[in-house]
Amino acid sequence: MSYDLKIRQEATKEFSNAFLWYEEQQSGLGDVFETAIRRKLNQISRSPYHYKADYNQFHQALTEKFPFLIVYVIDENLKQITVMAIFHTSRNPNKKIRK
Repeated sequence: MSYDLKIRQEATKEFSNAFLWYEEQQSGLGDVFETAIRRKLNQISRSPYHYKADYNQFHQALTEKFPFLIVYVIDENLKQITVMAIFHTSRNPNKKIRK
């Protein structure tokens, strides 16, 4: 059973900024990045508990080919996943989640 995905505005902004940066580096690379993110989001939607949660109940899924984590929480009652951040792994980990 797939869970519904909700993506916070902050995560959408992080994704857009990364997409534009990759596209500036090489034409078409932004599209490759987008595909990697979409694949990982589909995997999360199908199997949200595959990626373990930390002590705050935030799950983290590392994307393939790109150094980004998708940080999310699961609402089991609503069968919904909320993507909190699309986070570059070189950044300060204390800034993953902006509440």
